[in-house]
Amino acid sequence: MAAKDSGGQSQSQRSRQDADAETTEAAVDPEIAERHEEITEEVDDLLDEIDEVLETNSEEFVRSFVQKGGQ
Repeated sequence: MAAKDSGGQSQSQRSRQDADAETTEAAVDPEIAERHEEITEEVDDLLDEIDEVLETNSEEFVRSFVQKGGQ
């Protein structure tokens, strides 16, 4: 039986993909990068707020969600 050896090829391919990603990131428009950062911060803030609500009122939150038609 022939053994399948693709370990070296996939690692080499990953290295090229990482290099391509770094090149693409370097060529990004500064305005786009700034907007991406703003959106990321907004999403993080929203997730933090959701976590706080779930930590403080998890049972009440679930009850109200189910009453509103959530599954």
